[in-house]
Amino acid sequence: MNERQVVLDTETTGIDPGQGHRVIEIGCIELLNRRLTRRRFHVYLQPDRAVDAEAVRVHGLTNDFLASQPRFPDIADEFLRFVRGAELIIHNAPFDLDFLNRELRRCGRERMVLEQLCTVVDTLIMARQRHPGQRNSLDALCKRYNIDNSQRTLHGALLDAEILADVYLAMTRQQDSLFVPTTVAEAALNGAQAQRAALRRGRPPLPVIRADAEERAAHACYLEMLDQSGGGPCVWRRLEPTDPA
Repeated sequence: MNERQVVLDTETTGIDPGQGHRVIEIGCIELLNRRLTRRRFHVYLQPDRAVDAEAVRVHGLTNDFLASQPRFPDIADEFLRFVRGAELIIHNAPFDLDFLNRELRRCGRERMVLEQLCTVVDTLIMARQRHPGQRNSLDALCKRYNIDNSQRTLHGALLDAEILADVYLAMTRQQDSLFVPTTVAEAALNGAQAQRAALRRGRPPLPVIRADAEERAAHACYLEMLDQSGGGPCVWRRLEPTDPA
């Protein structure tokens, strides 16, 4: 696994880039060795087109607010420096990647696609594999993994990236045991074995108490009764050891 990961989310003017919809917010946070760092990349963007009313209801980003923001070519180099070489963690990756790759083409980077600069993990595919037949939206996963998303009254790229980081770490937490705890488990096993050996060394021999003549006679009578009721030698006859007396 790539040691450096970038959890990424976008907001857009609408859902179909083929109809000219554009990216209006990018939010990225960095993970190093599965730990959050302080590094963030976050921008709002002027899309040079109107935002669909339905999209505004989802993320709250209005045309008036976006009018004063930079355009994608203004931040493209900084964005690419931040994500280059990282493993991108994205929920429903084809959606975000399609929008971003189109933005790259619009600003003269026709041959550049993010999938060539980074590896990609789609947490939606991961969630569907782990929870088939269940809802696997980001909100549903937060509920499933007990992650607080109470601040998510509206979608926002940076907030959603932060929540997705928590979801990804929760979904993949069990994978840690595949890489880290081997030596820990071996140490625990060795420690338990040493403890048992110490107990055996300090423990006095267990006494062996054998049956007396009266008890052996009573046992023999009981076996005869079993033989008669079963019409032949009982199973105990085959298992009974030679009389130690």
